[in-house]
Amino acid sequence: MLLLAFDTSTPAVTVALRDGTGVVASATEVAGHQHGELLAATIDRLLREAGAAAEQLSCVAVGTGPGPYTGLRAGLVTGRVLASALGIRADGICSLDVIAAAAAPQARGREFLVATDARRREVYWARYSAAGQRLDGPSVGFPAELPAGLPAAGEGAERYPELAAEVIGQPYPEAAVLAQLAAVRAAADEPAVPLEPLYLRRPDAREPGKPKRVTA
Repeated sequence: MLLLAFDTSTPAVTVALRDGTGVVASATEVAGHQHGELLAATIDRLLREAGAAAEQLSCVAVGTGPGPYTGLRAGLVTGRVLASALGIRADGICSLDVIAAAAAPQARGREFLVATDARRREVYWARYSAAGQRLDGPSVGFPAELPAGLPAAGEGAERYPELAAEVIGQPYPEAAVLAQLAAVRAAADEPAVPLEPLYLRRPDAREPGKPKRVTA
């Protein structure tokens, strides 16, 4: 089994290759607005470092967000194209779940939040059990709307200190963790989740209200 995992739902482009025993190559780079360019180049580099070819891949796992449209689309389109061209399994995993899996040990038996930056002073967030199982979300909202008094992981927790009783974990998803989650699901013969984006963003367009009365 050679599994390729990557996530572009945050400012970081993160990619990992995993064989039947563990991660054999990984890389993460904060991308700004270069998700597409960095993702393709990083996949190619890691395959070469591992001495492997794309034709040897048996599964591709992709973070499905939530996240901004442009970056998230780059990863999901790449995953769909690879899976279709190679005829392999494609599995989508919520990016907040990936951050949660890495942060759970630091929660020390407490429920916790994962929050990533959604711009417009909002965050994408979800609430997790002490074991890292999602209890609520994913949702988008203002930091003040989130459950209070819990530890929190993710870039949103770092950007908005009032959101978290304690900042834990990492700001961005890690492809090595994503690969581990996908490998466990594949080994358990769980059905793959389609590569559908979790945008969650409230629409910019608003239904117009009643016209204002014009007086002379």
